[in-house]
Amino acid sequence: MNIAVIGTGYVGLVTGTCFAETGNQVTCIDIDAKKIEMLNGGELPIYEPDLDVLYARNRAQGRLTFTTDLAEGIAGAELIMLALPTPPDEDGSADLSHILAVAEDLGRLLTEYRVIVTKSTVPVGTADLVREAIAGNAKTDFDVVSNPEFLREGFAVSDFMKPERIVIGTSSDRARRIMERLTAPFVRQGNPVIYMDERSAEMTKYAANAFLAMKISYMNEIANLCERIGADVDHVRRGIGTDNRIGKRFLFPGIGYGGSCFPKDVQALARMASEAEYSFDILDAVMRVNQQQKTVLIPRIEALFGSDLADKKFAIWGLAFKPNTDDIREAPSLFVIEELRRRGAAISVYDPEAMENVKPLLGDEVEYAENYYAAVQDADAIVIVTEWAVFRNPDFKRIAEAMKSKVIFDGRNLYEVELMRELGFHYESVGRKGTRPDAS
Repeated sequence: MNIAVIGTGYVGLVTGTCFAETGNQVTCIDIDAKKIEMLNGGELPIYEPDLDVLYARNRAQGRLTFTTDLAEGIAGAELIMLALPTPPDEDGSADLSHILAVAEDLGRLLTEYRVIVTKSTVPVGTADLVREAIAGNAKTDFDVVSNPEFLREGFAVSDFMKPERIVIGTSSDRARRIMERLTAPFVRQGNPVIYMDERSAEMTKYAANAFLAMKISYMNEIANLCERIGADVDHVRRGIGTDNRIGKRFLFPGIGYGGSCFPKDVQALARMASEAEYSFDILDAVMRVNQQQKTVLIPRIEALFGSDLADKKFAIWGLAFKPNTDDIREAPSLFVIEELRRRGAAISVYDPEAMENVKPLLGDEVEYAENYYAAVQDADAIVIVTEWAVFRNPDFKRIAEAMKSKVIFDGRNLYEVELMRELGFHYESVGRKGTRPDAS
């Protein structure tokens, strides 16, 4: 099939590349000339495991091309996919200006029947708005389909190529037949393609992300309670995770969620509820808990070092909101660094992929280390923010020798408490008893 993907952000680039991998001819379109020049030059603007291999292969074989010209990009395309940004407005609702502007342009450009597919996460009713925007200028038939993505950053290629399910919202039999052809290569093992109306498909994406965010915040609340009553959240997590009604995933406590999806989608769903005059109390609690959780380590740092940290240095391990991505949107690391800097602390940071994305935000306010061992040199404490695999088995002897004091604040529970006790570290994590050698 001939496919056009409008938008080369995270969703658009993964979508276009993966469709090309199954033999489709894909043209990706973006108004950012610098980004398109980069992509045409063989360079990816984002980090995502395995995406580089698929991108290089399909670009070399001519199935994946990039342009800034909308008319050129959609020429001959049976499907036109909208993967455009929907950033939150000041009131929390999703900004649809990019999508609706492109929809108006498409109306002027369409010369024969096309299927327009919204891949972006959009409020319920957006398919209707897109349809109206296109129809205002269109002189031919078309259909608008909602096909939300369920991609986890760090696993997006695998999620796309081997989806647990595909959700398609359409009321058109003609569009459904085209979508069946498109999705068939991805569900050969029998995973479901679930058809529904457009509004239900749009709601499904928000309902899924909000539920997962709620699960994370719930476990963080359980972890905070465990600390106060002497329980161990790791035992609790394993105890409830084996219940198939609950499941094992999204039960790891920590210092909150971030990224481009959960914060924005929870906020947008809460806004939709407000506009419908419905009080969605659980979502309000989820957002409040997550905001508090991002800096849950700060009082513990103050308890050990005091509120004036002007003579202290902290090594921050991890900047991305999660491992295997360079995405720092709503990353807990930024909140931790802000609080430490407010108290006068010196900061040294290291992340395997996200360093370049942080530099425009923080400038010379922090020191950028070449590796995680360099980051801890002369540090008073390590603060672990992102659970990169490389942090899981460090040389603790080397770390202890480089630091001023053997202190770790672990926001992702990477290490066993007993091991830290044996190694003589002051070690505090989330939802577990800490080790405090100086107090024993």
